[in-house]
Amino acid sequence: MDGMGTSQSAHGNYVSLAELAELLKVSVQTIYDLRSKGRGPRGFRVGTQLRFRESEIDAWVERMERADEQRRAGGAS
Repeated sequence: MDGMGTSQSAHGNYVSLAELAELLKVSVQTIYDLRSKGRGPRGFRVGTQLRFRESEIDAWVERMERADEQRRAGGAS
């Protein structure tokens, strides 16, 4: 991740919902929609605000990349 104002602790770096949307160049609503379908990154609430651990974002992106590769490989017969 590019260190765009993330919060840091002994447990890792954290990204806000708005920062994640900006990082991925999608709307905040897109992140909400993905999460409601069980396809978004795992996050947690701090009060009313969602936060995402950078390590979880990286793992989620890797899962999406693998799923996309499998879809392409299955359709390339």
